[in-house]
Amino acid sequence: MSSSETVSQKSFFESTQWQVIKEFWFFFRQNKGAVAGLAVILGFILVAIFAPLLAPYGPAQVNPEAFRLHPVWVEGGTWAHILGTDDLGRDLLSRLIYGARVSLGVGFFVVILAVSAGTALGLLAGYRGGWIDTVIMRGVDILMSLPSILLAIVVVAILGPSLSNAVIAVSVVEIPKFVRLVRAAVLTEKSKVYVMASQSFGASHWLIFYLIVWLLLLCRERWCSVTAF
Repeated sequence: MSSSETVSQKSFFESTQWQVIKEFWFFFRQNKGAVAGLAVILGFILVAIFAPLLAPYGPAQVNPEAFRLHPVWVEGGTWAHILGTDDLGRDLLSRLIYGARVSLGVGFFVVILAVSAGTALGLLAGYRGGWIDTVIMRGVDILMSLPSILLAIVVVAILGPSLSNAVIAVSVVEIPKFVRLVRAAVLTEKSKVYVMASQSFGASHWLIFYLIVWLLLLCRERWCSVTAF
């Protein structure tokens, strides 16, 4: 393959991915609820980033003279501690603001792990088929047959109690959903004509697996055609 063909293919996929992003944003902004949810999430992210500037106290700062204060709208409350304090005299508002970092961090890494593992297993099961598909999907069925909370508790009990192990536990619970979704999409794409045409031209499994199945799952067929290869 010449360098000019390589550059043209690269520019084709870059333009296609940009079109996918633009179409996604066009349909996304039509949903007012989704836009409102995005605004809330961005607000939480900003609060987490600027927590030291927004929080009036440190999350572990103890005030010996302010044990178990009520919120400001309750009798006995004070504006110095808007949401009150806990049994140790720590400001609840400050702890909530700093807690956004932990909550967003856990959610982010859970999604990353679950999507990565679920996509990889779903691609492998859908494309290879056979005993590999059987083993993966029976494992998914076992995971889905267990209650989510019970499964997470079992994983934490095996790995030990910690924040990182809690992230792994929740990720394991979410993996089956992505495996089933990606596997169904791969089975649909694998049965189409362009995949069989690529196989008849002698394309390797890795070429089909990566360039055709993977990329065409991310962009629509009217943009990505077999002529790109």
